[in-house]
Amino acid sequence: MLSSIIGDIYDSALNSELWTVVMVRLTEAVDAAYSTIALADPGDQYGRFAAQSPWDAEQMRVLQQDYGFEDIPGLKAVVVGDIDTPLSTLSSMTEAELQQSPFYRNWAGPQGLREGCITKFVHTSDRIGLVSFTTRASRGAVTAEEQRFMALLSPHLRRASLIGDLLDQARVTASLYRATLDNLATAVVLTKADGAILYANGRAEAMLSTQQPIFSRNGILQAQNPITGRALLEAISGAAHADASLGARGIGLPLSAASQPPAVAYVLPLTEGTARAAFRPACAAVFISATTSAAPPSEAVLTTLFDLTPAEVRVLLAVGGGLTTQKSALSLGVGENTIKTHLGRIYAKTNTTRQAELVKLVSDIGVPLSPSAVPLNIA
Repeated sequence: MLSSIIGDIYDSALNSELWTVVMVRLTEAVDAAYSTIALADPGDQYGRFAAQSPWDAEQMRVLQQDYGFEDIPGLKAVVVGDIDTPLSTLSSMTEAELQQSPFYRNWAGPQGLREGCITKFVHTSDRIGLVSFTTRASRGAVTAEEQRFMALLSPHLRRASLIGDLLDQARVTASLYRATLDNLATAVVLTKADGAILYANGRAEAMLSTQQPIFSRNGILQAQNPITGRALLEAISGAAHADASLGARGIGLPLSAASQPPAVAYVLPLTEGTARAAFRPACAAVFISATTSAAPPSEAVLTTLFDLTPAEVRVLLAVGGGLTTQKSALSLGVGENTIKTHLGRIYAKTNTTRQAELVKLVSDIGVPLSPSAVPLNIA
């Protein structure tokens, strides 16, 4: 079930109409009343649904227009919390407290609904992406297994939505995909599982000819940034062998060396699904954006490259930014022992042993990145 839904998510990157199908399948998988994907501006209290499974249209209109982040129990905690971390309503309050809330009394309760489970899968300076499902009052509370399921889906939603944004100017169709790819402003390279290049569109060929930010070595796709070059090939291999296990790898990888303009890559698996069948026998599609607006925040890159937790990323940025253990603890509001515990894991995951190496690591990765954020556009 999980792999099949992930396949539908990636098909949605190429055909935005399929997002509704994803929401229907999510609803069925977690025994929910309905599911939604929503977009919001961080400075706004209201968002809009990019897609949803069927539910009362008038009630959904009221939900979007009359209830903001502060009004829906548990929603604010998700918005200010970490990405890929599902939160259920009843994890932050008792059922009695929920039932006393105006939102429940006036909207959820009369429709026979119980609680929601919301996951933030994208958070940039100008866009927040949320996916959620809402349960009926007739079933039990959201389970830990259902929350784990949502956490597994989250990075795949992020990858598909960001790749979909790069394709907004020219949607890919199964019958004309090569002509469409050649007309894209975004560079696209189709590869085998080992990174061997099978096809590169015009924009990608131009990059390969100048060897910036990508190049070919014995026919294998390479990146000028050595740290992320290794991660790129690992993501391609992961994309070829199992959609479900790919996780956050291959999302917004910075490809450029320090002296080059910023460029980032997004790896789309091609091993399953119908909309992606036209690209085979390629196993992965690497989308490369050289626009400064395409660079993800450093936090997302570090999470992707080293499988760090959100807490570990915060510690790495503090210590890698030159702060001492004591000052990092004060800055993050935790104890020094907590910092030291996180540092032990960070050193192991990044293959480093001392602070100077972390400072260089953050510097090497951060140079190709722009502080601008990637706009999310699912619709």
